[in-house]
Amino acid sequence: MSGISRVLERGARIAGATAIAWLAARTCLRSLRTIDLRGRVVVITGGSRGLGLTLARQCVREGARVAICGRGADDLERGASQLRSLGGAVASQVCDVGDPQQVSEFVAHVRDAFGHIDVLINNAGMIQVGPLETMTLNDFEDALATHYWGPVHMVQATLPEMRRRHSGRIVNIVSIGGEIAVPHLVPYCASKFALAGFSRGLRTSLARENVFVTTVFPGLMRTGSHLQAEFKGRHREEFAWFSILGALPIASTDAETAARKILRGCREGRAEVHFSVPERIVPALATLCPELAAELTSMADRLLPSPGGIDTSSARGIESQSAWSPSWLTTLSDKAARRNNEVGGNGTHTQFGTN
Repeated sequence: MSGISRVLERGARIAGATAIAWLAARTCLRSLRTIDLRGRVVVITGGSRGLGLTLARQCVREGARVAICGRGADDLERGASQLRSLGGAVASQVCDVGDPQQVSEFVAHVRDAFGHIDVLINNAGMIQVGPLETMTLNDFEDALATHYWGPVHMVQATLPEMRRRHSGRIVNIVSIGGEIAVPHLVPYCASKFALAGFSRGLRTSLARENVFVTTVFPGLMRTGSHLQAEFKGRHREEFAWFSILGALPIASTDAETAARKILRGCREGRAEVHFSVPERIVPALATLCPELAAELTSMADRLLPSPGGIDTSSARGIESQSAWSPSWLTTLSDKAARRNNEVGGNGTHTQFGTN
């Protein structure tokens, strides 16, 4: 065997041993960090419907005590009733997470009900869809209030207690739109980028205090939230592409699967959660090849509806139906909407609120 071959063989052995040691260390750390949700107090913002309600259902099934909030009183009442019907210990209160006073009152309500908070899941969200020309300053302010300032307010209200107890979990539901710029979702993406930075910074700062922060980057999910999203410009066309793409099995994840993966990441104290390999690859490619990514997203933008229609006014999904949507193409998302409290108790659609 030549000298070069021996060096390569030795290098391969060292690399293999290093990889095995790293995997073993990671497994050991995860086992030490892993918690059981049984008996824990879990707070979920935007828990009255959509992904938040799905997360709450799974927490209840795991034996957690759950507190949810949302901006719509009727949605919240129906969501809480559904959770109680599963035998869960549930607290609920109307709360706009963009308002620090309401956040303080909600957190106080949870402590009165359950004594303390073990897990915070920042899930409250909103979606504004349309060309950049139709977006106003208020759209950007509303998106930031919900996706960025909301989690900041919730963390400020709950973190001191977690630090005192040297124990806690914080889960921030970001989006693949917090890693790459998705056309026709500029306010949404801008606010999600802000949340991603905040969440990753928290992780770095709090791990030494046994408070673990998990940042979640889901792609499209079949939660039913398309019915409550706000559409601008040619709103019927915008709703059609958005709802159809979000309902395709190949392109999207069902809410129950998403919730299971999120809660597993929470229990294990993982740094980040992605749902699929493409959701890891696309942001990586955008980072490595920014020029190519910009060209591709620009091409996608040209395929989407042009400005016009209702211009800067907005219409909810239920107000934006067409021959294309709802249709057989949106069947899976429409079923999810009924299951996840995105429609009213009498079959009518609810007012826009948190997701």
